[in-house]
Order: sequence, then C-alpha cells, then structure tokens
Amino acid sequence: MPPENPRELIDRVRAASAARTPLRIAGNGTKAFYGEQVAGAPLSTREWAGVTSHEPSELVVTVRAGTPLAELETVLAEKGQCLPFEPPHFGPGATVGGMVASALAGPARASAGGVRDFVLGLQLINGKGEWLTFGGQVMKNVAGYDVSRLMAGSMGTLGVITDVSLKVLPFAPAEATLVFPLSQADALAQLHRWGGQPLPLNASCYVKDDTQPDAPELLFVRLRGAKAAVEAAAERMAQEAGGTRMDNAQAGPDWTDCREQRLPFFSAPGAEHGLWRLSLPQTTPVLALPYAQLIEWHGALRWLWAPASAARELRSTAAQAGGHATLFRAPASGDAGVPRFDAQSAALTTIQQRLRAEFDPAGIFNPGRLG
Repeated sequence: MPPENPRELIDRVRAASAARTPLRIAGNGTKAFYGEQVAGAPLSTREWAGVTSHEPSELVVTVRAGTPLAELETVLAEKGQCLPFEPPHFGPGATVGGMVASALAGPARASAGGVRDFVLGLQLINGKGEWLTFGGQVMKNVAGYDVSRLMAGSMGTLGVITDVSLKVLPFAPAEATLVFPLSQADALAQLHRWGGQPLPLNASCYVKDDTQPDAPELLFVRLRGAKAAVEAAAERMAQEAGGTRMDNAQAGPDWTDCREQRLPFFSAPGAEHGLWRLSLPQTTPVLALPYAQLIEWHGALRWLWAPASAARELRSTAAQAGGHATLFRAPASGDAGVPRFDAQSAALTTIQQRLRAEFDPAGIFNPGRLG
C-alpha cells in the first residue's frame, strides 16, 4: 500500500533545516532551466505520486505532487475532462508539483485562466518540517489568506508541495482553428476587435518563420465552445479577415507544439541568444524592437530571441508598455550575469521576504531561484 504521509520528505526537510543545508526541490527537472540556477542537495518528489481522488461530477481532482502530468491528463481524459490552462510539459516526466510551482500555462491561458485560478487547496511541508493543509476541494472553502494559490508560481521557495486539489473542466463540445495572412499590426488590431465581441476565442498565435525566406506572416486563432457558437464564429471571422479553416487533425498537434515550444520559431538562432518572454497588456501595439516575435494570449505574451546584451532595452520597452520581461531560457554561451527576472519594487520585495521568513525561516528551499 502507498504511504499515508510523506515521511521521508518531512525527515529530509527537518534535517536540512537543523543543519541549514539548502535543498533544491524538483520533480523530474523538466523546468529546471526556468529561473535562477539553484545550488543545494536535490530533494525529489517523484516517489510521492498518485491520483488520490477524482470526483468527475464535482469537477475536482486531488493528486500528489510527484505524479506525472501526463498520467493526470490521461485520468481526466478518460472522463472527458482536462486542465483547461494547458500546462506545458517541456519534456517527459513533468510532474504536477512542477506545474503548480512554476505556474506556467499554455495557449489557452488568456481565455481559460492560469494555474492559480484552478488551485482549490494543497498540502505542503514548510521549512520547519510541518505538513500543513490549506484550502480545500471546493471554491467556497477559500477564506482569509489564500495560501494555496500563493504557492502557484512560488518556484519551490516557500515549501515542498506534496498534494494539490484542482478544479477541472469538461472538454469543449466543439473546436475550430482559423489561419489568417496578416501582418503583426493587423493581427493585433484584429484580435483587439474580436476580444470585445461575444466570440468563443480560446487561443491565438501570431508567427513569422524568419528561418524561411519569403515566409508569410500568419495569425492562428482557436475557437472552443458550443458547436453552434463555434461554427457561427468561424464563418463570420473567416469572411471578416480573409481566413481559412484548418483541419483539426493538423491543428491539434500544431497547438501542442506551440505549448511545448517545439515550433521552428523556438530553435535558438545562435548560442549567444536567449529566449525572452515579455508579459504585457493585451492591447499593447507592435513593439519597436529589432527581433522577430511569436505572439500568444491575444497580444499579452510575446516571445523573442535576443542576446543578453539586449536586456536593458527589452526590460525598458516592456516596462513602458506596463509589463515586464523575463529571460526564459538563457543563452547557451552564458547569460553574462543578466538576472532572469525583472527587479521587484521595494514593497513586493518586503512582502516576499516576510513570506519566506514565515514559511522557510532557515532559508533552505531553492535559495535564489527567484533572484
């Protein structure tokens, strides 16, 4: 029988806390590239795995952190359900704990919501080796400080997530993908117009493959929802912006490749280039930057390859637009000491330090991961 509590993880944390030995928390390490690199003894959650509860009629699943994400998605699919925020795997063996800790979401993020929006409750081991429970299995259980959602995106700096309860949703009854030959400016303008209308928009991706001469600029838009709504919107949008409809058998793998960053755009153009992620307001116009971009989330997420020396330019441009820039994947030749994340305000830094002092007083969890 599987163990009833993560005793081995608890003992490891208590020993590390007593010795003030840093711990590098990970599942299978598929997102180890994300954030600042961490030194410390590895602490893996892989052995603490399994779906412990699934209530399809209640749209709730509870799962251990070391459970492979693919396994969870298979269990949900058997009941016609899914994680609507489409978390990326970035390699085989990606775990549920890594999904929550990184809070990374796929193409549907702008329409469906992010990881944090679907976390109902969780259990974690804090820096004192205490196994704590926050939240529950229904939305109304959330009261006071919503600690469970605070863990989404904490990158393992506040505790070892052991179990998480998630809200899930049924697969959409219908889906359609349209492709439009539009320039970046026209694509953004069209997305902004559609965004203000009652259309079943689910995901979008603007891209120009600069590795191919004379490659067209293309906007892909995915619709999901009731069949009648999807069909009506697809016909209307195709006529309005000169689009054509793709076969779902072709479009499905393309969206997966977008989520997993396997499209040609995501191949590094050179060892000195890193992959930058610019998070901006959706209505931000075309940026005056000399780098090709892939744009998701209806304009809110912009990917580009640039050398580390462009950090100041990219971060200044993003800040002027009301957003921020992250060095998502460091250059193969090194990042020249460029921080992965933007500098925080003094107020946010103070809050972060107080949270860490409360959850991890010895400072042993992924020290420096967030910069």
